[in-house]
Amino acid sequence: MPTVDFWFDPGCPFTWRTSRWLSDVSARRGIEVNWQLMSLWELNKDKEVPAESRAPMEALRTVGLVLETVRQRHGNAALAAAYTAIGTRLHDSNQQPDEATVKAALADDGLPAHLIEDSRAPDIAAALAESHARAQASVGQETGSPVLAVDGRPGFFGPIVVPIPTGDDADKLLDAVLALSQVPAFRELKRARQPF
Repeated sequence: MPTVDFWFDPGCPFTWRTSRWLSDVSARRGIEVNWQLMSLWELNKDKEVPAESRAPMEALRTVGLVLETVRQRHGNAALAAAYTAIGTRLHDSNQQPDEATVKAALADDGLPAHLIEDSRAPDIAAALAESHARAQASVGQETGSPVLAVDGRPGFFGPIVVPIPTGDDADKLLDAVLALSQVPAFRELKRARQPF
């Protein structure tokens, strides 16, 4: 069975949908997923961003730092569970990416609230930046979230899914992604993000 490296920014709604597809299909098909953080804040920190977007970007960066702390202290499975708990609150329940939301989500998984304080350490920010850089290097150019790579081969941005595929459609998409990852010449497929 292949191994999938999946880099995600926890604030991206497109990434959230892709992660729900990947969680479902990988569990059913016995595929190992290495959950890793990337950061849209890192991607945009030196760019001109509208002033009204800066505060939400900072808040979501904080969520990413907490998740990187979970990964370091508790491992891959805990990171996947914490992302699910936080993502459900952010994307399905439209809660704010604030400390109360993150604390409640950590409690859902039995993780200690001190991870929020621990996430403020400089080494956590450095680790998140390094993980983000690995995602970008996997694709070979600057790109957004998510980034997916199979068995250590070059990665790609996406897939972006609207709505979340299930059942046979989910399996077909996985098979297509696995097949495309084996073709070195493959570069890009794209269409409108919203259904026609």
